[in-house]
Amino acid sequence: MIVVAGEALIDLVPGTRGDALAPLLPARGGGPYNTAVALGRLGADVAFCSRISTDAFGTSLVARLHEENVSTALLQRGPEPTSLAVASLDADGSASYAFHVAECADRLFETPRQLPFAVDALSFGTCSLVLEPGASAYEELMRREAARGVFVALDPNIRAGLIPDPDAYRARFRTWLPHVTLLKLSEEDADWLGHDVAGWLAAGPAAVVVTRGAQGLTAFTARGEFAAPGVRVDVVDTIGAGDTVNAALLHGLAVRGLLSGEAVAALDGDEWRDLLGLAARAAALTCSRAGAEPPYAAELPDR
Repeated sequence: MIVVAGEALIDLVPGTRGDALAPLLPARGGGPYNTAVALGRLGADVAFCSRISTDAFGTSLVARLHEENVSTALLQRGPEPTSLAVASLDADGSASYAFHVAECADRLFETPRQLPFAVDALSFGTCSLVLEPGASAYEELMRREAARGVFVALDPNIRAGLIPDPDAYRARFRTWLPHVTLLKLSEEDADWLGHDVAGWLAAGPAAVVVTRGAQGLTAFTARGEFAAPGVRVDVVDTIGAGDTVNAALLHGLAVRGLLSGEAVAALDGDEWRDLLGLAARAAALTCSRAGAEPPYAAELPDR
């Protein structure tokens, strides 16, 4: 089983690119939530670990998890409101966000006493590792499960507007790395964090994967660098593309029986190109659709 831990929220997405006053359409989202949905669509055995509101938005978020075959056994619920992210779309479909998260349900996440014994991988990222007190609870879960040998994936997915002290966050990020098996981040996130791939690898991860949008992805390991090109599509928007990459990488490793640091470190160039190519194709399909609508397994041929 793959467990995805982190926030679920509602994206308010403008109906027209580049128009700040266009009507906003609600869509279910949040980086970890999107990753869990993408894993469900790919056919993975996946559970979502979070705290979701009991309001109407939260009820809709949970309903979609059921629709996408994502287990909700690890969910916590609360009466506080659902977090909102107001998206802005540039002319090329790139998205930026303004968040409304004060006193919302997902901030009150508490570390579960235990996860199912069958957990093979645990994925973290985005707002959940920033907003306290939940951030410390997610961090505790990361450290605890890594200590018992669970494969940990991290996508920091930086939302700079939510980070009051960038230097403190960068320092905290470095303390996570000894517990991380696979670090995936965008080129923009890498630049914001100081773009120290060699230092990040030395701190613990078996691989660092950097995404470069239409330019593709590159994996960095102790064995070298391995790249795959992007896939050309007519971009509607980029919402959920990075989250789809997370899911494709995790699912690709899972079906190959490679969810361990030793296995990832041993991957050769051909294996990385296959894995990164899968992620590129999956992300491209997501970009070709409005909102975070990742592909199903049947839409992704092996090549």
